[in-house]
Amino acid sequence: MAGAKKAAAPTLISSVQRALRLLEAAGAHPDGAPAKQLAREAGIPLPTAYHLLRTLTHDDYLRRRSGVYTLGKAVERLVGGKPENRRTTVEDSLAHWRDAIGVPVYFAVYREGEIDIVAVSDTPYAPAVPEWADFRETGHAHAIGQCLLGQLDESSRRDHLSRHPVQPVTPYTVRDGRSMLERLSVRGSMEPVVERQEYALGTVCAAIPITLGCDAATMAISLPLDQEARLLPAVEQLRTGIGGLLGSLAFSISI
Repeated sequence: MAGAKKAAAPTLISSVQRALRLLEAAGAHPDGAPAKQLAREAGIPLPTAYHLLRTLTHDDYLRRRSGVYTLGKAVERLVGGKPENRRTTVEDSLAHWRDAIGVPVYFAVYREGEIDIVAVSDTPYAPAVPEWADFRETGHAHAIGQCLLGQLDESSRRDHLSRHPVQPVTPYTVRDGRSMLERLSVRGSMEPVVERQEYALGTVCAAIPITLGCDAATMAISLPLDQEARLLPAVEQLRTGIGGLLGSLAFSISI
């Protein structure tokens, strides 16, 4: 009876545990490590390690070259590809729209309470806006930040502005936190945002809200003030075609 009162212990498959420990050990050595070192770091007897390493290599979870083991393609597939490959995919997508519309294109997400500019694609003929004031600190002033904050709930907006208080960036910047919150509350969370010279004099910007899972994200464009007439048609062209980008942009959330 006493034994019956105890919670049933989980059934652990030791061979799986050992294989995972070997993968963890191999992952700590990008340039590879020999079997003896991996066995020692994983705390596994060498004969058992050799058996598991052969199996993991056969299934492409590990690669063996010149006597050392590195992570294989099967592991990369489990995590959705290498981070640098995911970033390349996003940058290629942004470059497509940069060339199609002829404007700089930005992609940003809001994660862990901060604005994160993931990627920017521009050219010498259509340069991006220089980050002359920290983008994370001045989210109230630029279209990217306003678009991301607009997708948050009231509590999260207030928390963000308490950590990054509203301050003048240009003569056109919203003047205080209350005004910023009022502006965000009357704009629909999924409406495009247009910003004129609030972050950089002589520049106009527009941002499109994107929801990727539970994360707020945005794509944005910018233009010189004297080309403002192009802004709304350009952002509408981007908004119309953005559906095909969502699959690749989703990868960037984990970068």
